[in-house]
Amino acid sequence: MAEAPWEPPFAGTEAEALLGALERQRATFRWKTADLGAEGLRARFGASTLTLGGLLKHLALQEDHASATKLAGDELGPPWDTADWTSDPDWELTSAATDSPADLYALYDAAVARSRARFAAALTRGGPDQFVHLTLPDGRPVNLRRLLCDLLEEYARHTGHADLIRESVDGRTGEDPPA
Repeated sequence: MAEAPWEPPFAGTEAEALLGALERQRATFRWKTADLGAEGLRARFGASTLTLGGLLKHLALQEDHASATKLAGDELGPPWDTADWTSDPDWELTSAATDSPADLYALYDAAVARSRARFAAALTRGGPDQFVHLTLPDGRPVNLRRLLCDLLEEYARHTGHADLIRESVDGRTGEDPPA
């Protein structure tokens, strides 16, 4: 039986397991949001204001923030550096309503590609034990392992949201993308 391309390794190293689990979350989230037009990406479920388009943009931000700012202390680039975060702290979620589906998918896919490259390079340089730029408020350092686990947690939460919203849009359900 061939393994699905998004399946984490069954007996990999710690770094391979962390990245494999993250890739599985990315693949599942992307599948839950895939192939929708503007109406589908703007749909809401119940009383929630979350949309699939907003989640695409939010996770694009999380990818860039984790892999640039938290990992290395780098400033965020466009579109994050021009957003008015003071007027709208949820800008990535709310502004997605005016973005085209093509722009949302491209923004997310590009952020994932950048993040993949940054995390792979960091793991090659020093493994999951190395400290990253992020520190706790009391100054204690944070290691790469914790940063990757936090990004996995962000995906787990929002992939669950995407699952409910997508089912309400067109009935798509399932745990994993098709192989």
